[in-house]
Amino acid sequence: MATTNATAAPVCPAPMKAVSNGAFQNENPLDFALPLLIVQIILVVTFTRILAFMLRPLRQPRVIAEIIGGILLGPSALGRNKEFLNNIFPKRSMTVLDTLANIGLLYFLFLVGLELDIRAIRRTGKNALVIAFAGISLPFVLGIGTSVVLRSTINKGVNQLAFLVFMGVALSITAFPVLARILAELKLLTTDVGRIAMSAAAVNDVVAWILLALAIALTGSNNSPLVSVWVLLCGAAFILFAIFVLKPILALMARRSPEGEPVKELYICITLSLVLAAGFVTDTIGIHALFGAFVVGIIVPKDGPFAGVLIEKIEDLVSGLFLPLYFASSGLKTNVATIKGAQSWGLLMLVIFNACFGKIVGTVVLSMLFRVPFMEALTLGFLMNTKGLVELIVLNIGKDRKVLNDQSFAILVLMALFTTFITTPIVMAIYKPAKKGDPYKHRRIQRKDLGTELRILACFHSTRNIPTLINLIESSRGIQKRGHLCVYAMHLMELSERSSAISMIHKARKNGLPFWNKKREDQDQMVIAFEAYQQLRSVIVRPMTAISALNSIHEDICTSAYRKQAAIILMPFHKHQRLDGSMESLGHSFHLVNQRILRHAPCSVGILVDRGLGGTTQVVASEVSYSVVVPFFGGQDDREALAYGMGMAEHPGIKLTVLKFTPKPGMSVDPKADVGAESDKDNEIFSEFINLSNRNESVRYEEKTMGSKEDIIAALRSMSNASLFLVGRMSPAMPLTEMSTDCPELGPIGSYLASSDFSTTSSILVVQQYDPSINAVEKLQYDNNEVSSAAEPCAV
Repeated sequence: MATTNATAAPVCPAPMKAVSNGAFQNENPLDFALPLLIVQIILVVTFTRILAFMLRPLRQPRVIAEIIGGILLGPSALGRNKEFLNNIFPKRSMTVLDTLANIGLLYFLFLVGLELDIRAIRRTGKNALVIAFAGISLPFVLGIGTSVVLRSTINKGVNQLAFLVFMGVALSITAFPVLARILAELKLLTTDVGRIAMSAAAVNDVVAWILLALAIALTGSNNSPLVSVWVLLCGAAFILFAIFVLKPILALMARRSPEGEPVKELYICITLSLVLAAGFVTDTIGIHALFGAFVVGIIVPKDGPFAGVLIEKIEDLVSGLFLPLYFASSGLKTNVATIKGAQSWGLLMLVIFNACFGKIVGTVVLSMLFRVPFMEALTLGFLMNTKGLVELIVLNIGKDRKVLNDQSFAILVLMALFTTFITTPIVMAIYKPAKKGDPYKHRRIQRKDLGTELRILACFHSTRNIPTLINLIESSRGIQKRGHLCVYAMHLMELSERSSAISMIHKARKNGLPFWNKKREDQDQMVIAFEAYQQLRSVIVRPMTAISALNSIHEDICTSAYRKQAAIILMPFHKHQRLDGSMESLGHSFHLVNQRILRHAPCSVGILVDRGLGGTTQVVASEVSYSVVVPFFGGQDDREALAYGMGMAEHPGIKLTVLKFTPKPGMSVDPKADVGAESDKDNEIFSEFINLSNRNESVRYEEKTMGSKEDIIAALRSMSNASLFLVGRMSPAMPLTEMSTDCPELGPIGSYLASSDFSTTSSILVVQQYDPSINAVEKLQYDNNEVSSAAEPCAV
């Protein structure tokens, strides 16, 4: 009887087996670790991606969708259904889920460390350092005050000092990776506000991790202060070991991984193993495994391709699969239902207010002391208030260490979600950076004052475009004196979900500055060719980077063209030629970019169909020998193409041939075109060309009379060996192909020349002349500037 009446001891559930024998053996796959984990990963990733898609119109970073997704999968929403929770996220599966999520988190923190360049932080200006200090100190003080209130109400009985530091860190953190993405989305990376925000956030990130290490050291089951001292001393010893032992090893591997050669698999394996080993050491010390991974990321050399290859190897797997698991794990611990009653909601409002007030007021006051305008200072305040994954890490560590209970944990998670969610809409509302500079005069190649500087914005997607682009620029140089041709070489980079802050910030930080002001280690390898070209030729070249989503990158290009007072934007055609001569598309998105540029450009536009002008390498000036053909039908675009050709004819290696097409008496080449409407302007520029041909033996022209498209095709085919065709986009000519073209941006003549039926060796530049009449405001500015002085020299 005694045995019967005794209280039964709790029975631990048996550990889950890894794999099942299958449904046909009457086994439920969800009772086994691996199939259950697969279901959890698929559910979490799908759910968070759907939420991210729904939040895209609000321009929210993906971390918001992942935090919300984790909360909705937990006991706050779907987890209220006990059947769902017990089947999909049973308690006995959480160890496996948490372990996998934390492995992913280890490598994510390694990536965050890779994105922080300590040298850049050391070079940070006084303004950013003081703003970072203000953005940490005031919220930390308010966090201490908040901790007193929470400890006296809902968080009774916890370690006072540890809770105080945890609350200070939770309120003072700024999420560096999330901030980088928000700035890129809002096109603020290259503004003064963006630069200060990124520098201050980088400093903030490092200080926050030091404070977090302190907070972790103060927690634990042993309350002896001597233990905390030992933890801190061992942590400091680990950092010294990483700097003086691990860093030289990583530097040796980085030096043995030169540009242009693949990084050895052994080096990647060693580095990823070091991340795990460092995590084990710091976990043994008692300051969490994440700290070790973060330190290894910081000490990896940022020069050369080594860091970039590491990011490329692990970023997609970590960000795509493992990180959402961490948000799900965090969401399963978050029960919003614990926030009930006036007291709880009042505490939530207090925490949100203190977090926002501390960051925003501290940043604004210090910024204005450094004479930052009020709206920019306010924008900085809201940007520095961005929270993210690092905030969740702090809160989860606090909950695991019993510093935070369920209610205070839920309050702080909602605070992090709210402060990050409001950043983008508020910054968009209050900060309107000047999109354009002062109105300028020379927006075309064709101009009356030929002695003025020609500014070209040359855009490229990859190294494939660079040789032809440089050879085209060399051909455009003519024989003018130094400073009369200024080229802005803009690398177009798509901002995708996988873009790392390290690539965004370091490439965009020094947009448009001279090469000699650019540190070698920060230099985009794609502009090295332009640097070499500048040193050899009398051409000013400035590197630039546009980092944006493809559906809005045209705004960056047009804005840069306006600010740099470009006369023409050179864009690569969205198709490239394959070895068999056929044209292969890079994607419809690139196609749409060119069409948007043609509609919105503040100057003339050239679409370059690259067929290897000068071969696959840059041609030395003395070896330039190109034959350039300009088919001239009339109209403003043809006049622009002819003006460009006349400028190129000044180069001693260029032979220019102009084919002037005139219709037979009584007929029009294009029935829809009014050829005679601009005949006076056509005759004016052609008379200038005749004068040029009389002075220059390398310039000639042929008059072609035709009555059908066959005559045009025959005339063009007779010149099919030409190196380059300069074509007006909207030439008043009939379509030369039977099928309707899918590339209206090339026009009737350009579409035929770009087809593989015509030639596989002739490159084509399709030119559209800037037309101010399409915009009344632009027209007024352009007319006013026609009487103004010439454009200023290219700014250094």
